[in-house]
Order: sequence, then C-alpha cells, then structure tokens
Amino acid sequence: MSNYSDNPRDSPVGKPGPDENGRFTEGGDVSSQMEDGVVKTNWDTVVDSFDNMKLRENLLRGIYAYGFEKPSAIQQRAILPCCRGFDVIAQAQSGTGKTATFAISILEQLDLKNPYCQALVLAPTRELAQQIQKVILALGDYLNAQCYACIGGTNVKKDMETLKNGQQIIVGTPGRVFDMMQRQALDTRNIRMFVLDEADEMLSRGFKDQIYDVFKLVPREVQVVLLSATMPQDVLEVTTRFMREPVQILVKKEELSLDGIKQFYISVDKEEWKLETLCDLYETLTITQAVIFCNTRRKVDWLSIKMHDRDFTVSIMHGDMDQKERDKIMKEFRTGSSRVLITTDLLARGIDVQQVSLVINYDLPINRENYIHRIGRGGRFGRKGVAINFVTEEDKRVLKDIQQFYNTQVDEMPSNVADLV
Repeated sequence: MSNYSDNPRDSPVGKPGPDENGRFTEGGDVSSQMEDGVVKTNWDTVVDSFDNMKLRENLLRGIYAYGFEKPSAIQQRAILPCCRGFDVIAQAQSGTGKTATFAISILEQLDLKNPYCQALVLAPTRELAQQIQKVILALGDYLNAQCYACIGGTNVKKDMETLKNGQQIIVGTPGRVFDMMQRQALDTRNIRMFVLDEADEMLSRGFKDQIYDVFKLVPREVQVVLLSATMPQDVLEVTTRFMREPVQILVKKEELSLDGIKQFYISVDKEEWKLETLCDLYETLTITQAVIFCNTRRKVDWLSIKMHDRDFTVSIMHGDMDQKERDKIMKEFRTGSSRVLITTDLLARGIDVQQVSLVINYDLPINRENYIHRIGRGGRFGRKGVAINFVTEEDKRVLKDIQQFYNTQVDEMPSNVADLV
C-alpha cells in the first residue's frame, strides 16, 4: 500500500461537545471504542418520526411519497447527527435503511441554488451506485435535486460532459470517480459531504488506495459519513485517518429486520437433487418475483442452462457480464417482465426490488454475514418475505451457525409455502 503521509484530516479539531440534541459519552480514536470489531455507540438521541427531524417540507413530501412511514432504527439515530454536520460511523447490516439515512442527510443539507457537486457517495458495485442514485432522486423529487451515477463500464466522454455542466450529488465507484477528478471533469471545491457506503465490502474489494486518492482531492473540512456492516482493520484505518471525533452508531444484529421474513429449509440429500427441488418449486416462484442465490458465477450459468433446458424462464446476472447487459436484466426484473433471477452475491448488497418476496439460497452463503444481505431482498423495511434454504448434509453445520449468529429460527418448509409468499 502507498505510504500516505499527507493526511488531509490531520489538522487539530475539537470534539463537538454535548448538547441538548445528542450526548457524547466517549471521545477519541475509534479503535479504542471497539469491542470485537463492533463500534460502541456514543450518541443517544433517537428521533422516532420523520416529522420531528425538522427536515425541509419538500424533502418530507419526497420521503412520504417514496412510501416511508416511520424511520428504521438506523434512521432514527443517524439522520440527525448527519444533518448536523458531524462525521458519522454507522455500523448496521444491509436492509436496515442505511441508503435513505445518508440520502436524506445529503438532501437536507444541499444548497439547491448551487449546481455543482456538494456530496460524493462511493459504493463498491455499479448496481449499488445506481440503486443509491434512484433512491436519492426519488426522495429529492420535490426538491428537483440532481444526482448522477458515475460508474465504470459507461461512456467516459458522456461522464465528463455531464459533470462539467454540474451535478449536485455524485454517486459512483472509486475508479471512475477518481478518473473524473484526475481529468478535472469533477470539480471538488464545493464538496461538503463524503459518504463511504458498504465500506467493509469496498475495502475487501481492494479499493483502499483509490479511496485514499479520492480523499486527498476533496476539501479538508469535508464531512465524512461511513457505513459498514462490519469493522475490519481496513475500515478502522479509514476512520482513524480521515474522520474527526466521529459520532458512532451501532444497530445490533438483534435489532435487524429479520422478523418480517419467514425462513425455511429443505433437506436435499445430494447436491445434484437441488435442481429437481427447484423445478418443483417453480410455480411458487412465479406467483411473485424470486431471487435465487448461487455461490459461483459458473453455478449461475449452469443452473440457468438446466432450467432453460426444461423450458423454465429465468434471468441471470453476475460480475462477468458487461454493464449494458446487467442494466438490461435489472430493468426487466424491476419492471416485472422477468420474474426469476439467478445471481451471485454481487446482488446481495443494497439492491432493492420492491416486488421480491421470495429468496432461495440454492447454495448457503460461504460468508454467514451475507445471509442477511441475501434474504433481506425479500423483507425490506419490514415488508413480509420468505427465504428458502437448500440444505445438504454438509450444510447442516453452516445452517446451525447462521441460526446462532442471527439468533433466529429456520424451520423445515411446510407444504403450503405458496400461501405464505
């Protein structure tokens, strides 16, 4: 890794003191405020309704028009300090409402008269960046806020032209954003808020140097908001290097919204019998929309061929496909013209398709943390959903581990599963 001695955040800054809106119980280096890779919450204000957050009237209209009624646990805790301009670390899993947390905070602070980039959001995948853009545009509909997705796999010239004309919020992947900065197409002088979404996932993909390079090109006084499901060493390094006395908010596993999701397993004696099991379930899948998760791209391709051979209609998506193809498939799935999507964990984080109420783990995830990311596709913001896990003899230990980790119960699938979807 490069040696970054020119830390853009090394100026001494006083810790925000306690006030009537939030109390700091501890300060200092985040690494000293950790227990087993988990941040200690140091902000104790909870605002349990959007109306009480003193947000712009037209932003509130956008929030309610989007379908939100009550803020989720992370939104109740994190929107206020974000809007106050504090650096914030929010540790919470996918499916808990993190995207709307920072989207609302950005839109609340936006200078609507200034056409240039005031907020920059970095995400690990193109699909997640586009999903964030959609949420920001929807919530900011009544503000006429501009938001542009700056991602790889698209036309560089078009990006440069669009950015030079000004976009108030940029959501992008680190490589393309840094490229636009280097080409001086993205003017960083007006950036007041920098958001790192799914920081653990992003750093595990090896974006650290690019993220540090981007940091060096944004104003020193920028507000930093970091969202992460876990706090590995790489994330800690970012927080200690680039954040000033951050507000720390933890939404614990037991506060997560697994409640609305009915979880079942089907015992499958042999791996090769999973295909028959899936075909038997096909009619149930197409009542609504379903996402089927496999652990490898090769398995996704194989399963798709086998399903098509039997005249079942399915779509697939994984990281080997080019961006245009991925966009087309995602669009078909969102509009409902495609009803069954087979994918890898590429789709497990942050992709919210409203109609999905059934998730099938053809393979149990290799990483137990990915379990909630996957099955959360079927129960976003408290909506009901069903998750079905195919479990071979070797998988039983993994399933037990998942149940213990999430303090949840996975029952054998009943015969009337179609009534539950």
